[in-house]
Amino acid sequence: MNPAKDIYRPSLALLTDLYGLTMAYAYWKSGRAEDRAVFHLSFRSQPFGGGYTVCCGLSYIIDFLTSLKFEPSDLDYLRTLPGNDGSPLFEEEFIRHLSNLKFDLDIDAVREGTVVFPHEPLVRVTGPLLLCQLMETPFLNFINFQSLVATKAARICQACKGEPVLEFGARRAQGIDGAITAARAAFIGGCAATSNVLAGRLLGIPVKGTFAHSWVMAFDSEPEAFEAYARAMPNNCVFLVDTYDSIAGVKNAISTGLELRKHGHEIIGIRLDSGDLAQLSTEARELLDDAGFGDAAIIATNDLDENTISGLKEQGAAVSTWGVGTRLVTAYDQPALDGIYKLGAIRRSGEGWKYKVKLSEQPVKTSTPGILQIRRYCSSSGYVGDMVYDIELGLPHDPAFIDSAYPCQRREISSDLDHEDLLTPVFRAGKLVYTPPSLEETRNRCTTQLAHLHPRFRRQMDPHAYPCGLEENLFMLKESLILEARRQIKTEKTKEQPWSPLAPPVEPVGLRNGRDCGRFCL
Repeated sequence: MNPAKDIYRPSLALLTDLYGLTMAYAYWKSGRAEDRAVFHLSFRSQPFGGGYTVCCGLSYIIDFLTSLKFEPSDLDYLRTLPGNDGSPLFEEEFIRHLSNLKFDLDIDAVREGTVVFPHEPLVRVTGPLLLCQLMETPFLNFINFQSLVATKAARICQACKGEPVLEFGARRAQGIDGAITAARAAFIGGCAATSNVLAGRLLGIPVKGTFAHSWVMAFDSEPEAFEAYARAMPNNCVFLVDTYDSIAGVKNAISTGLELRKHGHEIIGIRLDSGDLAQLSTEARELLDDAGFGDAAIIATNDLDENTISGLKEQGAAVSTWGVGTRLVTAYDQPALDGIYKLGAIRRSGEGWKYKVKLSEQPVKTSTPGILQIRRYCSSSGYVGDMVYDIELGLPHDPAFIDSAYPCQRREISSDLDHEDLLTPVFRAGKLVYTPPSLEETRNRCTTQLAHLHPRFRRQMDPHAYPCGLEENLFMLKESLILEARRQIKTEKTKEQPWSPLAPPVEPVGLRNGRDCGRFCL
């Protein structure tokens, strides 16, 4: 079930930045709308200072494209948009063109739950230029946020060392859709359940919850509040014990638990939401064990994340379940994944592919040309490295790649390694050719993927950079296109301005081939 369909109006065709539509209009006016194009969605850096990212959001792309069309109300709204001179921004013939659009795109994507790395194409979009352009904003919206939260969840679950993590963040999430998509991504990343009942209904995620301090405060005493809750819900008793005094609260929970036991029920556990969680949980564990409640869980909440949980673990906290809210669903310490959507190749009718590269004074912002695929190599001990290659260039018999983290390092690939190409066909000419796995299967994939990643890449602080980069021939092609583009810029500048002895010198550029560590500037 698609939450977007259930919560919002059926049409999401206008889920785009305005420039997507203005470029689409200009492509149409220029006779370029049907040019064949290839775009890639990727990201530039690992979030949270970590060593991996969990790819998430493909299911939303599938739901979006399956029912995508411009509804009459969408087109009526576009008719109201004015240009700078007050006349309509879009002419009526273009509006009619949008009404007849068929989104016959080819989509290849990395499966959800896969660990991925910077500069790798997570989604490849092939089709008419106008249609490809319209996919930029929605695809980035679907992939960026969910991948960010799934990664945060995986890091938190890793810090908990197998103990269950409950996602408790709906009240602090960015809107309804933020709460639901965060619950979904957190489950894929490893969380055991969510407190968000709507997410549970829509997505089939297990739901868990306790009660708030207001329950205790509504009664004249804490024992009275606990006893009333036990009578009302004897099969769902997790007692929040820190409304007044945490240790006294634990003792009151034990007393209530002994009464419950007389009637054939057991307390699930207690929840600590403030104070020194390491010390309080240790004292609570002793009290519970001594009273015969060794199976009662101690649930900790209170602005937790992977760093605070790791600290509590080091202090010997006796917590058995972790409730994580704000810092998970808002990706508290990194508000966005730096996802990008760039043109890699274009082909006009009757011509071959023309590869495109975007230049930048910042090397990390220089795009990769081509029609790209990722090949992941693995051995019996886990993943060895990823190579991005161009499907038109193909692969040599003995491939090698230039490591993106160490650009002067050429990595050869052993011929006895197993491999997998990560971009999977999802749509062909607008028809879905992929069977989406269940949410549970996607969650299991994430667990398996992380298990195959060496601990040095998974550690929370200062992880090693996973080996990945461009196949050597693709790397050389990219370098040649960069040099060609810079020569063209230099030629154009020379035509525009006469030479002056005060002009800054042109910085020399050395062609880097992976074996030569000489100076190279992008």
